[in-house]
Amino acid sequence: MAVDPDFEYDLLKRLTETRGVPGYEDRVREIVREELSGEVDELRTDAMGNVIGTLEGDSDYSVVVAAHMDEIGFMVTHVDDRGFLAVDPLGGFDPRVLKAQRVTVHTQSGDLPGVIGSPPPHTLDEEEREQTPKTEDVRIDLGLGSETVDKRVSPGDLVTLDQDTETVGDHITGKAIDNRVSVFALIEAARRIADPAVTVHFAATVQEEVGLRGAHALGVDLDPDLAIALDTTVANDVPGFEEREYVTRCGEGTAIKLKDSSVITSPKVHRRLAEVAENEGISHQFEVLPAGGTDTAGFQTSAGAKPVGAISIPTRYLHTVTESAHVEDVAATIDLLSAFLDAETGERDYRL
Repeated sequence: MAVDPDFEYDLLKRLTETRGVPGYEDRVREIVREELSGEVDELRTDAMGNVIGTLEGDSDYSVVVAAHMDEIGFMVTHVDDRGFLAVDPLGGFDPRVLKAQRVTVHTQSGDLPGVIGSPPPHTLDEEEREQTPKTEDVRIDLGLGSETVDKRVSPGDLVTLDQDTETVGDHITGKAIDNRVSVFALIEAARRIADPAVTVHFAATVQEEVGLRGAHALGVDLDPDLAIALDTTVANDVPGFEEREYVTRCGEGTAIKLKDSSVITSPKVHRRLAEVAENEGISHQFEVLPAGGTDTAGFQTSAGAKPVGAISIPTRYLHTVTESAHVEDVAATIDLLSAFLDAETGERDYRL
């Protein structure tokens, strides 16, 4: 290990390596329930699969902290007569990064290893080399005969990409940093908060990658007074981008969201987050994300107008198997969330 993070790295590694596509977050949900058990006053799972751990406060004022459990993946749509699998994406993929990837196909009878093939360059003409790949052209090779594949794989089976979680320099990299690193931050904050003045619901949500669906449902069911979402955000601080395109920078602290394409956060909320960060000496930056949405938007209007804010973890190479977050930004996110919740009394008016 290149670095020694000031948090429970083994749990973060376990969370990111566990598989869970939208609507099928079962394996991740089991870990979240295990880790929140004993840390909260009430633990429950709703009909969609959202996990809610509640710490009862001294007032009726309630705050929801949400982080989504699902990762992008695929669902099998067809097995052809040669045993190759066609798939439909669950979440947004860049098809350019899918070639020559290892995958796992999750079937009723167990997991099967496979690969997304890529034809060797020796056999491609110039026109084929310049073609832009499409997600619908993805085919999965299980290395098995067609009869065996036909017996073991069915439409509706799930597919996840393979990658271990590792430390690389000062970064943690893996396939599902988005958004298991935020689920991890949520769990860590729940461990730190002992006697909140307000009721806090720690919510690990489902189906964010396909439309913020779990958060929309929870916004109605919980009807909180304030919602804070945790997610990753773009860090384009790498070669090939101009400085104005960075959005955030790795290693410069947690990111306080001002807007993305789904939400404009409540000004009083993001100013309060910044005030807490300043008072506590927590490294932070501001995030203006031109495209993409998070659970923040799911809570803003689902049960009437609600004040919302978001804390984001700068992450390079989002929606690839090498997503990469700086350990100090992860630690700063946990620190800011914990300090914000500790200081929340329910008496502050976040309305405009």
